[in-house]
Amino acid sequence: MTTPILLTLSIALLAGLLLSRVVKIFGLPAVTAYLIAGVIIGPFVLGQFFGHLGLGFNLVENNPHNYKILSDLALGFIAFAIGNEFRLSQLKKIGRQATIIGIFQALFTAIVVDAILISLSLILGEDVLPMSAAIILGAVATATAPAATLMVVKQYKAKGPLTDLLLPIVALDDAVGLVVFAVSFGVAKSIDTGKIDVVSMIVNPLLEVVLSIALGIVMGYLFTLCERFFHSRSKRMAVSVAFVMATVAISGIKIDNLGSVHIGFSSLLACMMLGTIFCNICDFSEELMDRADRWTAPLLVLFFVISGAELDLSVFTNGIFVLIGVIYIISRSVGKYFGAGISARMTGCDDRTSKYLGITLLPQAGVALGMASQALLFGSTTGKLVQSITLFAVLIYEILGPYLTKIALTKAGDIKPEGRVSARTHHAKNKKHLDEHRESLPGEQ
Repeated sequence: MTTPILLTLSIALLAGLLLSRVVKIFGLPAVTAYLIAGVIIGPFVLGQFFGHLGLGFNLVENNPHNYKILSDLALGFIAFAIGNEFRLSQLKKIGRQATIIGIFQALFTAIVVDAILISLSLILGEDVLPMSAAIILGAVATATAPAATLMVVKQYKAKGPLTDLLLPIVALDDAVGLVVFAVSFGVAKSIDTGKIDVVSMIVNPLLEVVLSIALGIVMGYLFTLCERFFHSRSKRMAVSVAFVMATVAISGIKIDNLGSVHIGFSSLLACMMLGTIFCNICDFSEELMDRADRWTAPLLVLFFVISGAELDLSVFTNGIFVLIGVIYIISRSVGKYFGAGISARMTGCDDRTSKYLGITLLPQAGVALGMASQALLFGSTTGKLVQSITLFAVLIYEILGPYLTKIALTKAGDIKPEGRVSARTHHAKNKKHLDEHRESLPGEQ
């Protein structure tokens, strides 16, 4: 069993890296290449024929869902890195703006999507688009994918007012989205059953947010305490990996035997808080964060390739799903763009940040799919519809979202036109300068 797994992962890694060289010609970000590579070697293309040999993913022996542990770990490191953006010195400057924008744009998007899809439900009828599904999709629309956004920021070394606001806002999306989804889910359920469950609508989501933050705080302090016993960079790096793994593992614990109260954690929120506590109380956190980025680079490539393989192309076979999906994508994009723009102007952001911030919030993936999977508890019709529409939207957003994020950051001036210099070129230039310096020394003639 080990051989096909390792072969599949090696092919996934190489496919993503090689395709990133191809898309670079067209000015596309590397994360887009990784997702497309996943689709190509996934169960609907090459994996369908060669997946059983370990040469791709299929829906039987090599199902991409079997690699969930890698995806969970990658998301943990992504959230840990985003937590590094919540330094107190930075929050004093942009904390108020990021909080207002993060909450306003999420709620505005939910209202816009709900209004449009509820109207569509009234036009098409309950049999085609149930009212409960329309309400739940409005909540799913709040979620933004932190992974794709962070990868684009890192690849192009984006830096500026828009980037400074973007990462904290993306982080806040998870907390706001959890609460909005739980409330919307409860409202949709009460419409179908005629009963209102206050615990499910308010208590459970707030409990999950509070417990996740508390877990991250505790792990962050333990992490910083443990780091003091080690002085070598390699051992400190190992401790960092261990605590991210432990936080992701503990976040998977769920307690459902307390009546209507459910205890659970969000690994994204917990790992973000882990990174936030660590970066604010450890004086060498920036160095460790930089080393963590290098260690996790192959893991993140695999994460996006596997995410691409998980995209379900069968949603294109149902015309109704495609129609509702297109309307969902348009309404969500409108909500994100105008919600971010309005709130950015309200909080005094500059014109370019206000204009392009909403575009950078379009990518959608893991959190939205997690919400959609919970909708399956609602029933076959509503749950299947919500999951299919979300899958369709994620497929479009994941392919186009990173490219649009790159364009927006470039237009805002946060990505410089000269781009990046490769390590090979940088090394060659340094060697040339060193040789010239040696030739100029008296004893070298």
